[in-house]
Amino acid sequence: MVRLSIDPKSPQPGSTQPNRVADPNEYYQPIEIEEPPVRTRNCFTCGCLPLLVVFVLLLGAYFFLPARTNILLLGIDRTPDGSAVGRTDTNILISIIPLKPVVNMLSIPRDLWVTIPGVGENRINTAHFFAEANQEGSGPAAVLETVRTNFGVTVRYYARVKFSSFVEIVDAMGGLNIDLTDAMAGYAPGQYNLNGEQALAFARNRTGSDDFFRMQNGQFLLKAAFRQMFNPVSWVRIPAVANVFFQSVDTNIPAYLWPRLGLAVLRAGPDGIDNRTITREMVNPWTTDLGANVLLPNWDAINPVLLEMFAE
Repeated sequence: MVRLSIDPKSPQPGSTQPNRVADPNEYYQPIEIEEPPVRTRNCFTCGCLPLLVVFVLLLGAYFFLPARTNILLLGIDRTPDGSAVGRTDTNILISIIPLKPVVNMLSIPRDLWVTIPGVGENRINTAHFFAEANQEGSGPAAVLETVRTNFGVTVRYYARVKFSSFVEIVDAMGGLNIDLTDAMAGYAPGQYNLNGEQALAFARNRTGSDDFFRMQNGQFLLKAAFRQMFNPVSWVRIPAVANVFFQSVDTNIPAYLWPRLGLAVLRAGPDGIDNRTITREMVNPWTTDLGANVLLPNWDAINPVLLEMFAE
């Protein structure tokens, strides 16, 4: 006799349920499978941390690398035709080291009698004039070469400012605030706000004085400008000043250097800037064969200052 095995789940005789094929897995209890946790990637697990460290090191090296940057600031007088064929009545050698920070400025007398490459002996302020008159745009390079030849200072960068541009920059600042403890450039002791024209007249004033006082006047105004722009009250004017500055100043300083130089000036502050001039004691008055009154450099007195301010 054959016995039939009847699945209790299958339809019984007489049942109205439809026949269905039994699922072989339906007697097993279902198992819940947990989804694996989502793992987020971060710089500490994905290998980005070394890149971040390298970036920070490069950024620090950029701002604080103990490298010296020398710049020659040139101020040229007005020219009748509006060209740049003019003498550099302002010559300031600037040296910056962001790490320390160091910001040194040395004013060179415009009547200093030096050797101008390709020209011969003449006043230092004529180097720009002769070159620019011969080939437009060559003036700054000629002054740089003249400074390197005579002073032995490695300087590749320049910033050339027309005196008319100086007026525009001061006006963009809302005038220049100065505080005089002693009489200076025709002004009695006190506080003043000079507009552009007044500031230019102040810088060029030689009433009852000479070119050595004029150099001191110019450096005094530069430090006053730094002090004013460091004041948070003046920060709202920075975009306008920067716009006028970069439109009116001719320079070969690359854009990537400006943040580094700016940080150095900011760290030093106006009172941390070492500003000096070649003084009367460092030159000897002399009259040329043509009757021109000039200044012969006393290199024994000048060289120690150059070593202190610009030595590599």
